[in-house]
Amino acid sequence: MKIAIVILNWNGQKLLEQFLPSVMNYSLQEATVYIADNASTDSSIDYVKKFYPSIKIVKNETNGGYAKGYNDALKNINADIYCLLNSDIDVTKNWLQPIVEAFKSDEKTAIIQPKILDFKDKTKFEYAGAAGGFIDLYGYPYCRGRIFNHLESEKGQFNDEIDIFWASGACLFIRSKVYHQLNGFDEDYFAHQEEIDLCWRAQNNGHNIKYVGKSTVYHVGGATLQENNPKKTYLNFRNSLLNILKNVPKEKVVFVIFVRLVLDGIASIKFLLEMKPLHTLAILKSHFSFYKNVFKFLKKRKKIVQKQNYNLHTSIVWQYYILGRKMFKNLK
Repeated sequence: MKIAIVILNWNGQKLLEQFLPSVMNYSLQEATVYIADNASTDSSIDYVKKFYPSIKIVKNETNGGYAKGYNDALKNINADIYCLLNSDIDVTKNWLQPIVEAFKSDEKTAIIQPKILDFKDKTKFEYAGAAGGFIDLYGYPYCRGRIFNHLESEKGQFNDEIDIFWASGACLFIRSKVYHQLNGFDEDYFAHQEEIDLCWRAQNNGHNIKYVGKSTVYHVGGATLQENNPKKTYLNFRNSLLNILKNVPKEKVVFVIFVRLVLDGIASIKFLLEMKPLHTLAILKSHFSFYKNVFKFLKKRKKIVQKQNYNLHTSIVWQYYILGRKMFKNLK
């Protein structure tokens, strides 16, 4: 099974200096390492060529963000499995073997995520993926080990292997044939939640998404956009709405979008009360951008079969904010 570890880079020399050693130390027996460079203007590629001449470099002509960056690069990479790995991830010994075994044991498994812990506090799960992603009735993503901003401590509670709804784009393994059958990421997302859309479409096409707890990586998180950056708020809120419009079955889509718009409005008021007006403005901008893209995404929707796998009944907002359930095991 030919594996390509593909690290997307844009002016990230410091991150490459810090995190490439673990990737090179623990991956070369099973995989080939690639840098997909998004038209960097720093000396990061010169650094890689000098200190890691065995790494293959694919140069993109423009910085198209996460979605277009990977789409452009993966056209030029031949492998059975792509590992899309953030440049701010520290991998561990034997991290690849459980992933390979999981792919070999189930042909319907198309996408896999490992356990993602916080590099800054290795006793905690990390925001972007934790122990596998899920989605609630109104399209809000959450994870085992991370609900909204509440992070669980790692106590071996998620050392299992289970089906999940979405895998984190911070460390996402995908069969190359499935990636190309789905035409990769939707480039209109630019960044954030495009991996949820990809996983949703994969499931609509009959594929499974899995979490493999025997494989562990450590993620810095926020290396591209910090959590308090209004642009991140804008992209997350807009792209979540686009996911709903694109993937939710027709008998539910109007209701779900209406409720989400109301809940987003409440979130914008919450930001205002917290003296974060730029985030309130970001939500308003996200809604206007959503309205602008409605007809474009309705056309995309027509090309997708919305299967009835969207039968979730949990409202994570209700569970978390009203009932105070902040641990995955307490959700009902």
